[in-house]
Amino acid sequence: MFEKKCKVLIIGSGPAGYTASIYAARAGLSPVQVTGLELGGQLMVTTDVENYPGFEEVIQGPWLMDQMKKQAENVGVELFYEMITHVDFSKKPFVCTSETTTYIADAVIIATGAKARWLGLESEKKFQGFGVSACATCDGFFFKGKEVLIVGGGNTAVEEALYMTNHASKVTLVHRRDSLRAEKILQEKLFKHEKITVIWDSAVEEILGTEKPKSVQSVMLRHLKTGALTNFPIEGIFVAIGHDPATSVFKGKVAMDDEGYVKVAPGTTYTNIKGVFAAGDVQDKIYRQAVTAAGQGCMAALDVEKYLNE
Repeated sequence: MFEKKCKVLIIGSGPAGYTASIYAARAGLSPVQVTGLELGGQLMVTTDVENYPGFEEVIQGPWLMDQMKKQAENVGVELFYEMITHVDFSKKPFVCTSETTTYIADAVIIATGAKARWLGLESEKKFQGFGVSACATCDGFFFKGKEVLIVGGGNTAVEEALYMTNHASKVTLVHRRDSLRAEKILQEKLFKHEKITVIWDSAVEEILGTEKPKSVQSVMLRHLKTGALTNFPIEGIFVAIGHDPATSVFKGKVAMDDEGYVKVAPGTTYTNIKGVFAAGDVQDKIYRQAVTAAGQGCMAALDVEKYLNE
């Protein structure tokens, strides 16, 4: 097995990972970045990005990630296109292994991100980026004056429904049960809002739309108690059934919360293991934006620099 020694190892290749590697390289830390098998993270399945600062026009998510990757390469980041399968944070230097390489590092930045949970429908995959989204704060603007559907019953779903009232003409929340899991204060706001209606005991069976241009026109809803099918006209769907952080390889190695997100000291990227840091959606379940992930990547690199100097 090939052995690679480095001052700082960055695991992950979304906005947090690339920004961390760029800052670490500029600090003279000669970072090594293991990208994982899905380069670019969640932005690779985001077509139009309109809220990333510095661009006059709408840009494409994959293009933005490619630009970050090129910038990382230009400042001398060493990129390895593989996946870390095991980590040992019990002693220093830290040891992280892939199928081909043993990485030995003085410091590690975890930036493996998180993935939105989807419904698992073929039609959902087909219309992703063309009317189907998992992030209202990312894509809500594109549905100004339109009627939209939010799928879910927890805090995220209710927050996204409330947020979409700023853009959409009408918001419908669809939930599988006859009561919501969201906090009571959020539920009160939802039920009071004149733009929002709730459909209970129902699930999305299929998403229907046009091919050219590709766009959502309606959803087929199944009532889970009666089995009745209803074709419900809609122009946009937001799936808000939660996220899963990509942290399985770190379980038992670093402190996490009940949902598997890496815990960090407030206002920093420090984990409970000295020398191990976490940035981006892997530790942030509140904001989950490309720009906040990039900001945390910057923080992680600065925290690492300070740690190594000490």
